[in-house]
Amino acid sequence: MLQDALWSLPALRRLEIEAELQGLDLMQRAARATAAWTRRHLPPGARILVAAGPGNNGGDALYAALLLMQEGYSLDILMPQMPASPQAQQAYLALRSAGGIPLQQLAADAPAPALLIDGLFGIGLSRPLDTKWLALIHQLDQLDCQRLALDCPSGLNAYTGQVQQACIHATHTLTFLCHKPGLFYSAGADHAGQVELATLDCPPALQPAPEGYLNRQGAQALQRRRDSHKGSHGTVAIIGGSEGMLGAALLAGRAALAGGAGKVHVLALDGRLAADTSCPELMLHDARQPHSQPDCDVLATGPGLGQSRQARQWLEHALASPLPLVLDADALNMLASDAQLQDLLAMREADTILTPHPAEAARLLGNSTATVQADRLAAVQQLVSRFDCLVILKGAGTLIAAAGQPYQLNTSGGPALAVAGQGDVLSGLIAALLAQGMPAMAACCLAVRVHGMAGDEYQQETGGPIGLTATATAHRCSLILNRLLNA
Repeated sequence: MLQDALWSLPALRRLEIEAELQGLDLMQRAARATAAWTRRHLPPGARILVAAGPGNNGGDALYAALLLMQEGYSLDILMPQMPASPQAQQAYLALRSAGGIPLQQLAADAPAPALLIDGLFGIGLSRPLDTKWLALIHQLDQLDCQRLALDCPSGLNAYTGQVQQACIHATHTLTFLCHKPGLFYSAGADHAGQVELATLDCPPALQPAPEGYLNRQGAQALQRRRDSHKGSHGTVAIIGGSEGMLGAALLAGRAALAGGAGKVHVLALDGRLAADTSCPELMLHDARQPHSQPDCDVLATGPGLGQSRQARQWLEHALASPLPLVLDADALNMLASDAQLQDLLAMREADTILTPHPAEAARLLGNSTATVQADRLAAVQQLVSRFDCLVILKGAGTLIAAAGQPYQLNTSGGPALAVAGQGDVLSGLIAALLAQGMPAMAACCLAVRVHGMAGDEYQQETGGPIGLTATATAHRCSLILNRLLNA
């Protein structure tokens, strides 16, 4: 589906060339989409500053300025450099013919407009900007107004989410043809603002095969028969909870129950707790004696596991199991440094899901957290290739990837989830959906989406991201799953 498709930059460039060969003026379409967006947000007569760069992104902005002039808006047009591309040059000539006179620089004391339209640099920016451009971007970024970025904010790499020394903090981004992954993760998540897509009525015949999608996984597969019982919805076993970290395993178990698993066992390496009084439905087991695993359909190993000898024995046991397996936290840390465990992982035939945050991903890849964050999509693809598993790279813009399938980019969630225990909740939720029979990719996508939605809804209800606990998140996830059943 075009609305959710993600294409690489080379694929997008091939589409643009083919569109030009077929006589489709994508620049004019982008300009019309920009003018339409402006009409929805500002009344005629409002003052707008259009900043146009030398490339095709600047051409989009110049044609949009021409349309907005004709519709009665008050326009200032900033064009620090003459257009370099033929299409942008035509846009400049059309604007001048209509009486538009661009400015080469913006006065330091220029009053703030109602809207800045940022068309300085688009998705093709790959070179470091010189000090002149960086100073201009910084100046524009200080304006007290709404900022609409065309395709992507100037200074942002639309595919890695990395920013240069100066980058526009857009309140809105109107991106063209398809979504760009860097708008949703790394620094891009804080610079793109509210992202909207203008497909420019791209003909289906020109659209390349998507390499990824925005995650929109539904919950219809979880519909239940009236004639069902606890055994109909699967059994999950959580392995973890060493001394001082028992809460992690309990959180994963509670989340598995909230996610709909019929029964949940918690095998705790700290075996002193006979029952979880806050959630007595959990069946607790003393895991200090290895290999006392009850019958189950799915294993989740790692929440609070630690890295003791017993922890490693349980991880070996889990890797040797024929059951679907979710690996998180210390299970990933031990896996990263142990070739024997990696060999066991390579021998598995059942679905295995790795759920690293960036630091854990870096350990698995043998590089740094900064390297992972510098190109999250490359990192998750490397993890899939190296371990032949389904991988969830957590963080802003969580990525879900598996061999031979388009990757999924999650857009729900935010800083409300930046608190201890949320990864444990996600692991338990994934295990619950697997236990109910969802395919691994669908289960992971739904769990990540719902987990993020729980954070978003908390923030909407409270007005801010502070104070959402992992315990409360698990309950919210069950409410959202039920709401999505018939969506």
